[in-house]
Amino acid sequence: MTKSEIDDLVTQIIGCAIEVHKELGPGLLESVYQRCLKIALEEYGFFVRSEVWLPVYFRGHKIADDGYKIDLLVEDAIILELKSVSKMTDVYPKQLGTYLRLADKPCGLLINFNEVLLRDGIKRIMNGYY
Repeated sequence: MTKSEIDDLVTQIIGCAIEVHKELGPGLLESVYQRCLKIALEEYGFFVRSEVWLPVYFRGHKIADDGYKIDLLVEDAIILELKSVSKMTDVYPKQLGTYLRLADKPCGLLINFNEVLLRDGIKRIMNGYY
């Protein structure tokens, strides 16, 4: 996937997230936003998987089949890590970066739905080698 294709996809995903946020507002559980965003993305024709488990490897050994769970995976390329928290911490972008590396995906979006303006709660993370 080219950088231009990633940029277009990210723009469309953010648009869907904003629609969900406008309709529901802040303050709900993360799981509610996850289900609603999946519906909105699928209505736009995207292939979306939810709660995708990632295996964990250590020194070439598979340690666990279910070490990490991706909230949403769009078009098998963009990882969405959703939050509904009053304050984002530094660990959230690092967590998403780890997911990107382990899943070998180019880009991820960290989206905190507990914001008055959703754009204030969106952070884009690129996998370092893309």
